Amino acid sequence: MNRPPEDFIRVTEERLLAFVTECFQRSGCDHAGLIARLLVNSDLRGVRSHGTQKTNGCCKGFATGTLNPTPAVSVVHETEALVVLDGDGTLGYLPMVRAAERAVVMARKQGVGVALVRHIGHYGSSGHYTRICSDAGCIGYSVQGYRNEAVPKSPRAYAVRSGNPPFSFALPGDQETAIVVDAGAAFDSPYPDAGFEELARSFPSPFFKSMGMVAASTLIGGALTGFTSAASDAVQARWSAAGMGGTVIALDPNVAGDGPDFYAEVDRYVRDIRDGHLPLPGTDRVYLPGHLEAERMVEYRREGIPYGDREQSGLREVSERLGVALPWE
Repeated sequence: MNRPPEDFIRVTEERLLAFVTECFQRSGCDHAGLIARLLVNSDLRGVRSHGTQKTNGCCKGFATGTLNPTPAVSVVHETEALVVLDGDGTLGYLPMVRAAERAVVMARKQGVGVALVRHIGHYGSSGHYTRICSDAGCIGYSVQGYRNEAVPKSPRAYAVRSGNPPFSFALPGDQETAIVVDAGAAFDSPYPDAGFEELARSFPSPFFKSMGMVAASTLIGGALTGFTSAASDAVQARWSAAGMGGTVIALDPNVAGDGPDFYAEVDRYVRDIRDGHLPLPGTDRVYLPGHLEAERMVEYRREGIPYGDREQSGLREVSERLGVALPWE
């Protein structure tokens, strides 16, 4: 899904950011720059599935009223180490950035900060929020949950396909790039149903692990945030695409223990894995999660983002609909 496209044009970060920002502004969104920044960041990291190709659908959500373009994000409840925010029916980007920032502030005081967000739409790549934590020297964890995620469908599907909530861990070092696990919780089989069934019978372990990850992620990122009440029914009736929640947790090693020792150990681990182990067959280097994305960000900022047919198609549609000049013309 996120392999670099074989056929592409190069688009500069600056022009793409300006284009996406203007599209959200014309869709009535009052935090257009923030969403555009996060979507472009995904493209810079090579995470095409959660990048600016989402612009058209997100702008339609704001324009058609399924998502709130001008939310009043508010505090529902808070303690010294926990806060619950209400996203007021908007996409998850703005509320989750605020949640991550507040989690870091709490972690620096208490050692841990937990921020829960209810009544939001999709929040994109979960790594956005854990990187806010790791950039501040904290360990970060984030996950999103969906309301009524595992309701049986007709015809019934396999339990391992009950959902694929996004989750992320970020672990900062001192000199080395942070380890950032940014993924979906479900086991992603490349096979059609027949191959899927054979794989499940032969190698059941990853499927059972996946079911556990999906369950934990869905409930920690969803039900825990408090979006199952009658009040939530009213919110979703008003903003139909806002049936999700999100959680972010920050842990500060400097408060929990000896911060410099922790960062040094992360650096040692990264070096020992990278320099002392064999790469996977067909590859020439060992990459820990997040390291290839960091390299791509440097490369794409210098040379331009490779924009494939899939991305170009989505931007052409929103360009024509909103009258915004394409960033490569």
